[in-house]
Amino acid sequence: MENLLISACLLGLSCRYDGLSKPMEKSLIEQLQKRYHLIPICPEIFGGLPTPRIPAEIQADRRVLRKDGKDITREYQKGAEETLRLATLFDCKLAILKERSPSCGCGIIYDGTFTGSKIEGDGITAALLKQNGIRILGESELAMNHVLER
Repeated sequence: MENLLISACLLGLSCRYDGLSKPMEKSLIEQLQKRYHLIPICPEIFGGLPTPRIPAEIQADRRVLRKDGKDITREYQKGAEETLRLATLFDCKLAILKERSPSCGCGIIYDGTFTGSKIEGDGITAALLKQNGIRILGESELAMNHVLER
């Protein structure tokens, strides 16, 4: 059975910035568990950030700023590196990550203005994993990409 990285908040762990989770449907999780060993990750926690935490977004220059203006790019980079270390250790070729997150977002992220506007782009962790050959899917892409039909 292959190993699969998955955002811990998608499994129901309360690790998001707001202290909550965004669990996928239980049936989806059960289907994934039949095909993969799930390796839960939270790059923000791996980077040393607390839960809950002040919201953060990626700026145009790829710095990550909290809503109060504090630069936390270093913590996001550390979390991404630790996630890549786990992916390598467990030989993960695929990751299912929380969409729009400044760490895990893949394809679309918030634009850095804290207005809810979105732009094309990847979060810090998603970008690093992609650069290292790991396929990334957002939670809404599962059915479309036939991950569960293997």
